[in-house]
Amino acid sequence: MALAEICGFTDFASYNNRILDTNIATNNFNFANNLELAVPPFSNPAHMLSQFNKDETGREIKIKFDHGTTTLGFQYQGGVVLAVDSRATGGSFIGSQTMKKIVEINDFLLGTLAGGAADCVYWDRVLAKQCRMYELRNRERISVAAASKLMANMVYNYKGMGLSMGMMLAGWDKRGPQLYYVDSEGTRTPGKVFSVGSGSVYAFGVLDSGYKWDLTDDEAYELGRRSIYHATHRDAYSGGIVRVYHMKSTGWEHIDNNDCMDLHYKYKEAKDAAENEII
Repeated sequence: MALAEICGFTDFASYNNRILDTNIATNNFNFANNLELAVPPFSNPAHMLSQFNKDETGREIKIKFDHGTTTLGFQYQGGVVLAVDSRATGGSFIGSQTMKKIVEINDFLLGTLAGGAADCVYWDRVLAKQCRMYELRNRERISVAAASKLMANMVYNYKGMGLSMGMMLAGWDKRGPQLYYVDSEGTRTPGKVFSVGSGSVYAFGVLDSGYKWDLTDDEAYELGRRSIYHATHRDAYSGGIVRVYHMKSTGWEHIDNNDCMDLHYKYKEAKDAAENEII
């Protein structure tokens, strides 16, 4: 790949063998060429960093790379709906409440982010460039299947080097609405319903109970919105703003942004009103 050549790596097998037992202090070949910093110097950054981080009393600082988010996507008769939260965390530290976890790759292709924020944003930008190059060369839009295959092939070349990604690609091409799941292990799976992230187990509880193919647009938006809200309510690593996008035959459309706190009171009022009617 061109990126591998730029970074100075032409033989990934020998590179992996060299780094199995490497030590930052005694065998730090990664800094010989500053362009090599584009690729992690070892397969388990947390393990390596923990060997060289101690506080002022000499006690070891435990470094744990926890990732948290909730994203979901599903197909229905009107296209594909994507819904995500906006909280970015580093363990128990909330780094941002306004992270944009849906990337507009082109007018007919969307990608979601889950895992390492930097990894996902970078590789989505690389994919956007590749999709644009394909369009210029072939004078037609790339299919969703081809775009997902490009992404899976690119990240597979860096398998075992510390990437952390779990993304969905949603789009509309000649075959109609499409939805794929791709992760940093090279997994590529087409499907109708996906949820990715630490809050996905909670989102699936709502999504599975309300999902059906013949949903109306408003019902689909509300299902995605409610699924993400319940995940943010139960999962400490998810929160912030619930963003909803709709992929149509005419391209993607941004439906709305809703603060989780506003949704909480909205749903509580609706629940209280329904209980009063029953009483």
